[in-house]
Amino acid sequence: MFADDTTIYLTSKDNFTTLTKILTKWCKASGAKFDKTKTEVIPIGPKPYCQNLIESRKLNNNSTMIPEDVNINKDRTATRILGAWVGNETNEHNIWSPMIEKIDTSLKRWERCHSTVEGRKIIIQCIIEGMTQYLTVAHRKPKEVKKALITKARNFIWDNKGKSSVSLDILCAQIDIDSKNMLHLTH
Repeated sequence: MFADDTTIYLTSKDNFTTLTKILTKWCKASGAKFDKTKTEVIPIGPKPYCQNLIESRKLNNNSTMIPEDVNINKDRTATRILGAWVGNETNEHNIWSPMIEKIDTSLKRWERCHSTVEGRKIIIQCIIEGMTQYLTVAHRKPKEVKKALITKARNFIWDNKGKSSVSLDILCAQIDIDSKNMLHLTH
């Protein structure tokens, strides 16, 4: 049996050694194996508690130490859990940068098709909106990311040939007023 990710939340009253014993028994019973080198602890809670956990490697004063080979994330370190990035004081730019690069790569590949405006609208919906949908729900979309995505969409819709005489509002308006009904990226 294989499990890609296992996420376990512990409170300040728990003990890491107790968790390890439970997981060892579960692995024996199920035949599963954990890759202990991938184990990460993400401190959650008030800053003094998190700082104490990082420094002491203990969930509380009475618990055993978390082994040295287990990574304890410090502030500004994000860990990916089911597609979302979790951590304290994480940098939103670092979270969104790989997505922006992925969108750029996809749009460049689609650029070679020389699609119609209608085709480009569909590509924008699939690439820009589709690729960012989950990340937007899991994390807020920063204003500078929204602005960059709108610029990418405008440039792509007009084949990167400069400024369009058609406003973004008209492109995004309902079809019944003669627009392209492109998804509105500012939502």
